[in-house]
Parts: sequence; structure tokens; C-alpha cells
Amino acid sequence: MDGVILTPLKQIYNPKGDIFHAMKKSDENFVEFGEAYFSTIKRGMIKGWKRHSEMILNIIVISGEIDFVVYDEDSKDFYNVRLSRDNYQRLTIDPGLWMAFRGLTEENMLLNIANIEHNLSEATNKDLSKISYEW
Repeated sequence: MDGVILTPLKQIYNPKGDIFHAMKKSDENFVEFGEAYFSTIKRGMIKGWKRHSEMILNIIVISGEIDFVVYDEDSKDFYNVRLSRDNYQRLTIDPGLWMAFRGLTEENMLLNIANIEHNLSEATNKDLSKISYEW
């Protein structure tokens, strides 16, 4: 889907504790840094739909397993990916696309590295029932 990039990330295993890469300014799809935040979601809960007009999302699941759905209103296409330690990748979503996500395990946490600081006026929310998707 145009506007969505899935980037495999490096994991370094160490008997004392592992290292999980997230993003470097030298990465091909790095634009700029605005803010980074963590978000949790409980098993079976769904957050979304949300569309940003300016913010580029760079999402990494750091704990649990999360099912992401991206919807392009113009093409009516859906993009779906499940991220976890077993599928450790960065999901980059450009502005203008709708996004929702569902927690699949008890403890689910993601990191978003955004290109701009949070601004309520650049995001739009839509009730889950307004975009038809079979979870």
C-alpha cells in the first residue's frame, strides 16, 4: 500500500539482556524527530480509527503482539500486519491514512517515533463502526 513501509529491525541477543533497534537518523525513511511515546492496549481492545494530516508514525511493538490495520479511503484498500518480538519490524504510516490496532496478548505496548509533536488539530478520529473491517 502506498504510504506504508514495513522495515525489518535488528535484534542483538545477549545472555544478560537483548537489544532491539528502533530507528536511526541514517535510516532511509527517517524524516525528522518530533516526539516518541509509548502506548498500551489490552487483549481484545481496539484503538482507532485515527488519521493524521501531518504526522508520520513509526511504530514498533516492544511487548506483546498487536494487530495493525491501515485503510486508504481513496483506494478502499486495507493493509494488515501483526507485530511482536517474533515479527520485529517498524511500521511506518504516512499522513492521510486511517489506522486502528488491536491487542492480542495480556500485555501489549508499542513505541511511536513521530516526526512532529502531538497536535490535536492535525488528527481526526472516527468510530470503529464507520470503517467496515472484520477483526
